[in-house]
Amino acid sequence: MATLIPVDSSMIDAVGYDKKTKELEVLFSSGKTYCYKDVPLKVYKELMDADSKGSYMRDAIIDVYSYHQVKGKRRK
Repeated sequence: MATLIPVDSSMIDAVGYDKKTKELEVLFSSGKTYCYKDVPLKVYKELMDADSKGSYMRDAIIDVYSYHQVKGKRRK
């Protein structure tokens, strides 16, 4: 699992990325964590640089990449 980095967002609490597996892990403010598959490093960097991470998630990641919910609680 990637190390989660806290972010300034009303929708997202923290984000992690594994360069080897190209998995993006997102801890949402709801407390749910999702893992997105085959996400290019460029997309992760753009997410981290985005002024609105929630908008970027909706526009470029959610419903674009396959994902699954991570079961259990994940701490930052």
